[in-house]
Amino acid sequence: MTVVVVKPWLHLSLFDRRGLDTFTADLPEVGTWIVGGHSPGGVRACQVAPDADALLLLGSYCANDLSERELPVLSLAGSEDRLSTPEKIADARYLLPETATMVEIEGAGHASFGDDGPQDGDGTASISDEEMDTEVSAEVEAFVDSFG
Repeated sequence: MTVVVVKPWLHLSLFDRRGLDTFTADLPEVGTWIVGGHSPGGVRACQVAPDADALLLLGSYCANDLSERELPVLSLAGSEDRLSTPEKIADARYLLPETATMVEIEGAGHASFGDDGPQDGDGTASISDEEMDTEVSAEVEAFVDSFG
């Protein structure tokens, strides 16, 4: 699996206006493109998702409507996330295709999805980084296997 980590302008994903083709053009050997992100990165991934093969949301939700798209979607939420709360993610569920897979990871906080340390307003995670890595990896692997 090839992973492309986008470095957006000013480190703010919502300011990045590059299309998916900016990255796909550099890697023509990659046949399937899953766009995804954490928090605002997920919101940005939703914006380019119509040009992708699938969408992965990590403690995030869409602000644009993808509900009519035939797009595989995996949305991972954390039970202790107090920023992209499970409730906020559920409230935005209508913007995703009916077939979207929604998973809540018990004990995960907002910061559990990244490596940027504690964040003001977040809950306290009760899952270790190692457990989180294992859980997320298993969910993503099953997701990719389901359509790949």
